[in-house]
Amino acid sequence: MRAALVGKRPVGSRLSAVLARLILVAALIAGLIVGGTCFRVWQVARVDNRDNADVVVVLGAAQYHGEPSAVLSARLDHAAALWRDGVAPKIVTVGGRLAGDTYTEAEAGEKYLTSYGVPQDAVVPIGEGNDTLESVRAVAVRAETEGWNTAVIVSDPWHSLRARTMAQDSGLDVWTSPTRTGPVVQTRETEARYIARESAALLYYRFTGSSADSLGTDLD
Repeated sequence: MRAALVGKRPVGSRLSAVLARLILVAALIAGLIVGGTCFRVWQVARVDNRDNADVVVVLGAAQYHGEPSAVLSARLDHAAALWRDGVAPKIVTVGGRLAGDTYTEAEAGEKYLTSYGVPQDAVVPIGEGNDTLESVRAVAVRAETEGWNTAVIVSDPWHSLRARTMAQDSGLDVWTSPTRTGPVVQTRETEARYIARESAALLYYRFTGSSADSLGTDLD
């Protein structure tokens, strides 16, 4: 009997070994998911699709008493350039207001664009949504009313994949043309930080179906 037991590992030791392997496999899978998401965020950020569409949609960002922040200004400038190049006949500005704000982000965007020569009838403000998901859903509802079938989304490079994913899930046929200016693309450190933040926000959305902007991942 003693000889039969020689070389056998205790049950607890075998279970610990199995658990260690499972943890290692789980960590590898998680690493692949996170790494793959970061790569896709970076990859889509490099794509600038300027195919003709019904509208150019500018996603909102912070504004101060009707004056767009540097991030929002960069998005609006890019949208205006697309409009002038004939990519779409209309620019849709989106975004609601926070408590105490006089303007919505959409109104601030409209004011900015028209002050720089874009005709009033070429700008459609949709002052709804305090995060990306709410905003693209509001655009999807308006698109049905207006008969818009296609859209080019303008946002920051690292935000493009998440915005496109949410818009497509909302029923929109969209592609992206990200900005190449503004504070979000100034340094490698800034780019790395936003890639990490947007990757986390996209994974949160994929797993929960909710926006992570309220958790602090939105861009100012």
